[in-house]
Amino acid sequence: MSRTGNAREAAEDSLEDYAFRYVPRTFRRWSAASVGATALGSIAFLADFSIGASVGIDHGTANAVLGILFASVIIIIVGVPVAYYAARYNLDLDLIARGSGFGYYGSIITTVIFAGFTCIFFALEGAIMAQGLQVATGTPLWLGYLISTVVVIPIVIYGMRALERLHFWTTPMWLALALLPLLWILVSDPESVSAFMSFGGKSDGSISFGAVVSSAAVCFALTPQLAEQIDYIRAMPPRTPANARSWWTSFALSGPGWVIFSGTKQIIGVFLAVYVLVKVDPTLGHNATEPVKQFVGMYQTLLPNWLAIVLALVLIVVAQVKINVTNAYSGSLAWSNVFTRVAKHYPGRTIFVLLNLVIAYALMMLDVFTLISFVLSLYANVVMAWLVTIATDIAINKWVLRISPRFPEFRRGMLHDWNPVGLVSVGLASVLSLLAFAGLLGTAVKPFSVLIAIGVAFVATPVMALATRGRYYLRRRSDGIDAPLFDEHGNPSGERFRCHVTGYMFERPDMLASAQRGSHGQLQYVSSLALTLDSSDRYVLPPEVTGPPHRATDRGRGT
Repeated sequence: MSRTGNAREAAEDSLEDYAFRYVPRTFRRWSAASVGATALGSIAFLADFSIGASVGIDHGTANAVLGILFASVIIIIVGVPVAYYAARYNLDLDLIARGSGFGYYGSIITTVIFAGFTCIFFALEGAIMAQGLQVATGTPLWLGYLISTVVVIPIVIYGMRALERLHFWTTPMWLALALLPLLWILVSDPESVSAFMSFGGKSDGSISFGAVVSSAAVCFALTPQLAEQIDYIRAMPPRTPANARSWWTSFALSGPGWVIFSGTKQIIGVFLAVYVLVKVDPTLGHNATEPVKQFVGMYQTLLPNWLAIVLALVLIVVAQVKINVTNAYSGSLAWSNVFTRVAKHYPGRTIFVLLNLVIAYALMMLDVFTLISFVLSLYANVVMAWLVTIATDIAINKWVLRISPRFPEFRRGMLHDWNPVGLVSVGLASVLSLLAFAGLLGTAVKPFSVLIAIGVAFVATPVMALATRGRYYLRRRSDGIDAPLFDEHGNPSGERFRCHVTGYMFERPDMLASAQRGSHGQLQYVSSLALTLDSSDRYVLPPEVTGPPHRATDRGRGT
């Protein structure tokens, strides 16, 4: 197939996912409230309960709850600027990272980190479903892993529209099954609350800063869920005076606010673990971290045994499908984005759905669930280095120092391939925090490795921007098109231009002037998608000699 033909095929296929480009207005027909509700539907995952239970059993209720609250506050702070750019400019995290310190090809590193997250959490959720099937039906774990993997395929291949319908119909059921029994126990059994408050876990129950940070470190590994939320909120409608209140509310709850719900579920996980250990089976030990044990135990104190198992299984299956269609969807977008930029060929997103599922299944077979605390604590170091770097570039380099261009540029030809600002910051923060995690910087420092990742990324990002004077952000200031990039409300313009490579119409933020003139010397336009798939530079305008980046690129008026 020719490059032009592949570009046309990618344009048609990406109408449901926009894996490597701006999400146009013509696709964003949902209301802000509808987008927000769909995004919140994806946080029904049960790994929260396991994570909360795990840190609770290890460090006790007080340290676990403080750690969860500490992590939640940091995640909100990191999430606000990143989620805002996604909702306002309708870009996924990979596209935001390109113009926020990493460069056109440099952001591939961050996308691989995120793709790894989707595989790990798919495996954790799939393992939870397999555990539920084993308890309810005696299904062998390996078969349960396989069932939990393939069940999402028919839904996820259809993209955003299918996911929106799934979350709309299943969220009320999930809420009822998860919360109503819990509320009944809290009201009818005050002793369970007392046992929860006094639970010391494997520690002596006293509050320790090291135990709080160790608890938070596991929770920090959930931060990439922000990128999955972004895969939904990038479909937010243009913000106008008429919908401003709804827009901001939906953004706050489904963007950075997702962690409020996640943190609450983690604390509930601590409670459920304590409840089943005290009220149901004191011999469970660390198996109390398994949601199937938690919910079956909770239901058994209220209902007949057979009904408790059925309801627990329904809850687990619904929750697993809700989150794993999102994991598979977001993972497929990430892998396809990486492959397409490197290979200059788009083989279709379905292939990457299958790749994501194969990796996740392999992790399940390796029993990643039993190592949940270690795996997530290790992963959190790299995760926080990555996301703090992007958030710092947006909040500090763009808005305070005004070195990074205000608009998150993502188009090939406008960006340098590599930007040392993000790459050095992530590399330095990751290496130092992993050395600390491994104990190579001393045992006293080891519990604080994730704080090292956060602190180094926060400091190194602006330092690198100042040291390089912003030279590696933009290759060009002008995209060669005179039409404004934004409308009167500061939203990306909906004006459309025809791409001379694919023949399709694309909206203004997706377009650049082509270096290849028409047959009569007229100006032609080329889409960012066509540039992504082109292995030459024939359509790319030459670089410009530029001054300080912020002066010519504060195009994000009305933000």
